[in-house]
Amino acid sequence: MKSEKPYSSKELSPTTWPDFEALFAKHNGVWGGCWCMFYHTKGEFLIKGHGPDNKKSKKALVKKRRTHGIIVYSNNSPVGWVQYGPKPELPRLDASKTYQSLSLGNGGKKLWRITCFFVDRNNRRKGVAGFGLNAALASIKKKGGGVIEAYPSTKPNRGASLMWSGTVKMFEEAGFGVTSQLGKSSVVMRKAV
Repeated sequence: MKSEKPYSSKELSPTTWPDFEALFAKHNGVWGGCWCMFYHTKGEFLIKGHGPDNKKSKKALVKKRRTHGIIVYSNNSPVGWVQYGPKPELPRLDASKTYQSLSLGNGGKKLWRITCFFVDRNNRRKGVAGFGLNAALASIKKKGGGVIEAYPSTKPNRGASLMWSGTVKMFEEAGFGVTSQLGKSSVVMRKAV
């Protein structure tokens, strides 16, 4: 008897936008209306009262295929999300003096970033984020690979809903290593694929 995988995944695209929209709308656009736009911006970013604008901006990026991510499904229902993309697509960190001071090179390889995770409140602590991370890594590899960078929190007791950057342990299990400290409560972790 074949055992089924508990989850499946699909790339964010105009076709899967309704699933992404359903997951985020169920949770008020996530954190009050971010719609996973924070890392797409360089300057000031407003969430409160800007949810509809953030949603519209995200949908426009999806239409232009200028945003990447993995939607995780359980029984055909969207239950999780992982945002990834090439460095130019997610420039927020480049505006950070803390990040700039690290002067991290990438050996001439393409730099990819994994910036955000979100898991439906009824599906947390069930391996959804880890499944999504592995799906994102496989997708990056199919797109030619390179150096993949992530920025997990070093404060694991923040609560599941606040672990939007992932955990060090989850990235270590996926083969990432710590490259450097990033501020007081995060690290830069990298893996080449």
